[in-house]
Formats: sequence, structure tokens, C-alpha cells
Amino acid sequence: MYREETIAAISTPLGEGGIGIVKISGERALEILNKMFVTKNHHPKASWEPRKMFYGFILNPQSREMIDEVLAVYMKAPNTYTKEELVEIHCHGGMVPLRKTLQLALEQGAALAEKGEFTKRAFLNGRLDLSQAEAVMDLISAKTDISHEVALGQFEGLLSQEVQGIQGIIKDMLAHIEVSIDFSEEDIDEVTMEQLLSKSQEARKSFQRLLQSAKTGKILREGLVTGILGKTNVGKSSLLNALLRENRAIVTDIPGTTRDVIEEQLNVRGIPLKILDTAGIRETEDAVEKIGVQRSREIFQQADLVIFMIDASRKLDQDDYDFLHLIKDRRALVVVNKTDLEEAIDLPGIKDIIGDKKLIRISLLNNKGLEALEDALEEMVYEGEGFSKEQPFITNTRHQQAISQGLQSLEDGIKALENQMPLDFVEVDFKNAWKSLGEVTGDTVSEDILDHIFENFCIGK
Repeated sequence: MYREETIAAISTPLGEGGIGIVKISGERALEILNKMFVTKNHHPKASWEPRKMFYGFILNPQSREMIDEVLAVYMKAPNTYTKEELVEIHCHGGMVPLRKTLQLALEQGAALAEKGEFTKRAFLNGRLDLSQAEAVMDLISAKTDISHEVALGQFEGLLSQEVQGIQGIIKDMLAHIEVSIDFSEEDIDEVTMEQLLSKSQEARKSFQRLLQSAKTGKILREGLVTGILGKTNVGKSSLLNALLRENRAIVTDIPGTTRDVIEEQLNVRGIPLKILDTAGIRETEDAVEKIGVQRSREIFQQADLVIFMIDASRKLDQDDYDFLHLIKDRRALVVVNKTDLEEAIDLPGIKDIIGDKKLIRISLLNNKGLEALEDALEEMVYEGEGFSKEQPFITNTRHQQAISQGLQSLEDGIKALENQMPLDFVEVDFKNAWKSLGEVTGDTVSEDILDHIFENFCIGK
């Protein structure tokens, strides 16, 4: 699980840039740096001052060949990212100087870091719990400001604190149960059925509150795959262009202009969307357009959110009504475009079909209604609650599964209490709930799961 070797890796993306960083962590980090670094003024190596940059050169100890002009910094354990001795070498950002510097570090005794090994060491050395360690990748891959805020909250421990709070409630119940079991023959009343049920209801609410955040959290972390569907010429490509604030898709009055799926990443009020503009759904003899129409129907099945567009100036046909019936059981919005023209659609009839689904009237020609559409998207993602930086979100499927399993174990314990089963049975269920929560923070996680988690990191992080 934990390698004793000093490890090294390139910690910045490979490519051309102003700066690239080689990071070395472990007991021999400073020793390895001293073998390959020479200060500009030949500063004595023994006087390294932690967290102070030194200007100099990376030299091959054997050939004395200069590899790069660099800045080097030494950070003393335990006040480092990994809580180990840590060195960073700030090279020029080209691939050759970075790779040569890393190779030189390996030749001086460092081992090449595995994927995520720096963060894994931070976890194993107690600097981060597991949910905080996983938040590092969320911070790196955040697509919007709000995605970044959510990841930062998890990195700072918002989720951990919530989980530990529930564990505290369960631990308190277990303590009372153990006292009751140990002194079952004595007349003590420290624990009663009412007290245990009250505590377990409190824990249940906390579990449920966390799980309710999972849908929103997943969207903020991964983005919402959104398909824009509808008949030809209803304004799908115009809507994509309006949301992007640029002319990404070709727009003409000719039906069937869009023949393939156009995919764009979009930020709507901090919500990451993957927008898919699809071919208009209609019967056609054009072979290429037919393929586009088939892809549109596939996207309807795969999308997290469907925006179904209607032309207000045209009466709906059977295909339109069929789609309206299909979206009743989907996360969907109905957008009625071209409201600047004389309306020919039956709005009350549409509302009867879609029920509580949002219907937004817009005119892309006059740039009206976009704000209402963005309001609807925001309300749908946050379920009317809005976004709060202080609220923990479950953004990770592994966390969701662990917390769901914990809630199920808690429910089993509550049923055992209500059925007046022996407290030994209740104790087992509550311990399982506590253990499931520990999988989130890493207290009870297996080595296999740890390896799997950090395999998804990049080398150098």
C-alpha cells in the first residue's frame, strides 16, 4: 500500500509553456536535489531554507552537462502536501528539459511516482481524508465557478464534517446499546426505546439530506448532457447559438440544415452543460439526414435533460404530440419559439399533456425569453433551493453508494428496534451503517478500493 521510496514525477501538463514542475517527495528528496542542483552563486547546499526559492542550474553530476536553468524550493516535513520531505524544481515548460530533469532525478535514486501517488501519500499520512483526496481531481477538472466551489468545499472538509456528524450520532447510540447489553440483568434505564428511535430518526434525516444533494452534485461535477430536439426549422441551432453567445451552428430557412449532432460545452449560471444540437426530426429521403434523425432519437434516450422545441406559428402534428407524451416521464423543458409570429399552437392542450413540466415561450429573433429558460434550468438543477457554498454535495458515485448502503443499514436497525428484536441485532445494523460512512472518509475503506481510486488520478498529482 505504501512505498518507502522517494518518488518523483512531472506535476504539470506536458507541452510548451513558461514553467513546468518536477516534484520529488520522500526521505531522500533533498539529497537527490543536492546531487543535481547548483545555485548561481554556489550557495552551500546545507543551508537550504524551507519554502525559499533558490535560483540555479540542473547539472548532470557525471558529465557536468547543464540540463536547464531553474528555480528550486525545499519544503520540510511535515508541513508539505504529502507530509514528507518535498522538493519542487521549476524548469522551463518544454518537454525536453522536464523529461531530462525527471530522468536525472530517477538516476539519483528516486522512483517514478504512480498515478495519484502524491495525493495517496497525503491521505495515508493523515493530511487529507479520502473524500478530500478525491476532491483534488474535482478541483482540477472543474468546468465552472460553481463546480470549483463545490470541489473546494469538499476539499476543505464540508462532506467529511457532515459524514462525521452522522457517525457521531451512531456512535452515541452504539455506546448506549453496549451499556444496555453489558448490564442487561441490572435495573438501568440509560437507554430506552424512545431515546434510540429519536436518535436514529435524527441520523436518518441527515442521511436523506446528503442523498438529496447527489443529483445536483453529479451535475455540477460531470455536467448535464442536454439534447435540443424538435422538428426541422423550429430554431434548435438558433437556441444553441443564443446560449453560446456565438454563431456556432449554421442557421438557414432551409429545413434539414443540421444533419449531424453538434456538441458544445456550455456554462449557464455556473451549471456545466454539454449541449447536443440535433437534426430535425422528420421523414426524409436524404440518406445523410436520415442518419442524423436516427441519432436525434438516440440522444433523446441518452440525454440527462431534453429541451423539446416547438414552432409557435405551426400547428403540431402527430410526431410532436408523440414526443410530448414521451417527455412526461423525463427531465425535460418545452420551449415554444417564434412567439413573435401569430401563434397557431394549442397551448392549453400542450400543458395538459406535459403536466408540471416547464413551458417557456421565447422569440430567438427578438432575443426574448432566454432569461426565463436559464431560470428554469437553474431551478431544475437546484430543485428550487439555490446554491450555497456552505452546503455539502455528493458528487461522487462511490460516495452515493456508500451513504445509500449506510442508510439501508440504519433502516434495518430501526426496524429491528420497532420489532423489539434483541439489541445485539440492532448493534450489528448500526455498526454496518457506521462502517459504510467510513468508506467515504477512508476510515474503513479496503486497499483494493484505494488503489482503484488513485488509479484514476494523473501521474504527478
